Amino acid sequence: MSATNTLPDIDVVKTYLLKLQKNICDALTEEDGGKNFEVDEWQREQGGGGKSCVLADGNVFESAGINFSHVFGGKLPASATAHRPELAGRSFQAMGVSLVIHPKNPYIPTSHANVRFFIAEKEGEDPVWWFGGGFDLTPYYGNEEDVKHWHQTSKNACDPFGEEVFPKYKKWCDEYFYLKHRDEPRGVGGLFFDDLNEWGFEKSFAFMQSVGDHYIKAYRPIVQKRKAMEYGERERDFQLYRRGRYVEFNLVYDRGTLFGLQSGGRTESILMSMPPNVRWRYNWQPKAGSAEAELYEKYLKPQDWIL
Repeated sequence: MSATNTLPDIDVVKTYLLKLQKNICDALTEEDGGKNFEVDEWQREQGGGGKSCVLADGNVFESAGINFSHVFGGKLPASATAHRPELAGRSFQAMGVSLVIHPKNPYIPTSHANVRFFIAEKEGEDPVWWFGGGFDLTPYYGNEEDVKHWHQTSKNACDPFGEEVFPKYKKWCDEYFYLKHRDEPRGVGGLFFDDLNEWGFEKSFAFMQSVGDHYIKAYRPIVQKRKAMEYGERERDFQLYRRGRYVEFNLVYDRGTLFGLQSGGRTESILMSMPPNVRWRYNWQPKAGSAEAELYEKYLKPQDWIL
């Protein structure tokens, strides 16, 4: 059997994902310097389970959730078959690590990452499988140095797999994390990929690992540079207002949230991406020439940050 036809090894994927979860938890625990992650192992009644790691009200992170899940069942939920109707009637396994970090300091961006593997099987037919994931950054106050570092690290994750990979998955990220009802991006982007299987299992899995491993390389230096910056009520107020956009995207558009809820996933783990504090205002607009206005005018516009 050729490398491109190698059957998926579910156990090796699961081992990597659990290790990735631990590595990210360890790095963020060191960065916070105060709180440890609370570990909550859970079982899913319909099949499978997972491990949720949550840090709340730390020195640096107001809320940090890093979730591993491995769920399976005899029938796919509607969110999974909507764009892949040929999968209807197949049993499935889905596993992944998904995380969202909401820092206290408004000068540290919120970040999200997710890497996942999916396989659907039917007796007498070849399995249908793919990898997906990515990471993206949501700043409240724009910083060009941070954004360039984030995108350069994203590119570093992709470069070993071909020069066309980064532009493709950067563009996909810009398009995916877009709030149509607001006509604005959620943040400054990063990487997003899905349905990846054309490279065969080994190369596709290697790419997923590269994306997973580069997340903390992209995020931790930003946290280190910004966590001691002074801020006041104005900055905090704007952070809480902008967090509302995060909630809107996750509840209206996010595939992972919809899949989790429709497949009978654990609600506490699915919704741990939500910020602990958030604020909406009616028809609010930033003052012209302000740092808040700069976020909209300069940073919430998809562009090539590493020319």
